[in-house]
Amino acid sequence: MNEGLLVWLRDARARTLSLLEDLDDEQWFGPELEIVNPPIWELGHVAWFQERWCLRHLLGMESLRADADALYDSAAIPHDVRWKLGFPDRAGTLAYAAGVLERVEHTLAKATDDAYFHQLALFHEDMHGEAFVYTRQTLGYAAPPCSAPHRPGGGPRPGDVEIEGGAFLLGARPGAGFVFDNEQWAHEVELAPFRMARAPVTQSEFRAFVEDRGYERRDLWSADGWSWRVQADARHPVHWRREPDGSWSRRRYDRWVPLEDHLPVHFVNALEAEAWCRWAGRRLPTEAEWEFAAGPARHPWGDSPPTEAHAQLDLASDEPCEVGAHSLGDTPHGLRQMLGNVWEWTATAFGPYPGFRPGPYKEYSEPWFGDHRVLRGGAFATRARLLRNTWRNFYRPHRRDVLAGFRTCAR
Repeated sequence: MNEGLLVWLRDARARTLSLLEDLDDEQWFGPELEIVNPPIWELGHVAWFQERWCLRHLLGMESLRADADALYDSAAIPHDVRWKLGFPDRAGTLAYAAGVLERVEHTLAKATDDAYFHQLALFHEDMHGEAFVYTRQTLGYAAPPCSAPHRPGGGPRPGDVEIEGGAFLLGARPGAGFVFDNEQWAHEVELAPFRMARAPVTQSEFRAFVEDRGYERRDLWSADGWSWRVQADARHPVHWRREPDGSWSRRRYDRWVPLEDHLPVHFVNALEAEAWCRWAGRRLPTEAEWEFAAGPARHPWGDSPPTEAHAQLDLASDEPCEVGAHSLGDTPHGLRQMLGNVWEWTATAFGPYPGFRPGPYKEYSEPWFGDHRVLRGGAFATRARLLRNTWRNFYRPHRRDVLAGFRTCAR
């Protein structure tokens, strides 16, 4: 077990560094925005988190930096302060991160149990690795050098499937291995039959909404959605633009490319997704419907681990693939790409399951209950080892910088 953890911990750090190493010092610092962190600070935070749980909490060791908590504790440091801290320079940050991992490697090699906190640090780093990907998109940096552009192929996947509904257990079951506190524990939910789309909404399907003046029609938006749309002056998805000839392009990291009809629309928020649904006579699924449709196994196709044939994960490419790709990952009902490609917004507010108790990392879930929205399924940059059908992601519904699209249900 520990040998496998060591391999994963080293792999996670290699991925983190590969997402930063091509950036210059100015890009490592980045502009002050509400939706991103300074990359140099974020790397230090990842190392601090690993040190806090794997060395200080678990083993009672001293920090490599006396000022580590004052620099990198995200629960204590307001977001807008993170650009103003006296954290170490690039070389110093890299040295701190390397020193922490070296200590972890040394102590883990001698340990015989208590893998929980090493897994916690591993998956925390995996999630920040995904954040570095969408930060590169937000800031217009080049595509990640550790991945290649997607290859065309797969095509559309139109239509719905009928899901029978009934009683099922929502959430993780004890004995399932490492799970986060917000997945605990399985509890019975009753669902009416419903119809769900075989694939996420595509760029061409969303373009039709934009061209039908969807962003101008108040009747298509919720009160919160319209308020956001006006304040943001949103007229189309954030990285789209209309060309002089009437066609549409989207910004793919640092360059503009034509829309690709069969790729899922992504970088849209829950409010935009709901407006599209009203326009199309559809709705977002609840998270219970999503998990029921994904199936009772660990993954939509069964309990075997994901491979590149099953799903678009692990930055195998630097953006989503066409919605018809990866047929080996289908659910028994024929739903495609329930894991990977794009995170999928649901209609469900992020909240606790019955009997919720926070885990050791108390700041992970509980502070965000109520004003965040549940997303399911994973994205092209999500690490395969992180995902299972019960995994719950969560963002505030106005966020459109994350790797999110949406799948719909019939009303």
